[in-house]
Amino acid sequence: LFRSLDVDSLFISHIQVNQAQKQRRRTYRAHGRINPYMSAPCHVEVVLSEKEEGVKKQADDSLAPKMTRKQTARIKTGSTSA
Repeated sequence: LFRSLDVDSLFISHIQVNQAQKQRRRTYRAHGRINPYMSAPCHVEVVLSEKEEGVKKQADDSLAPKMTRKQTARIKTGSTSA
């Protein structure tokens, strides 16, 4: 589950905040009154990911033009008629 992560290459890939159950408490006021004191906690979910180095594509030395299957079949069979 946990692996050795490079802290310098971490980035935030997902953040989600959800409501949690309200906590009901009382706050005492002047003249014997009581008012509700409701806090609104939340669940915070943060997902970190490590940046991965992309694999570079090898340079293709032969820059031959792309040919369709029909064109390659004609070359293989040797027919030159169109």
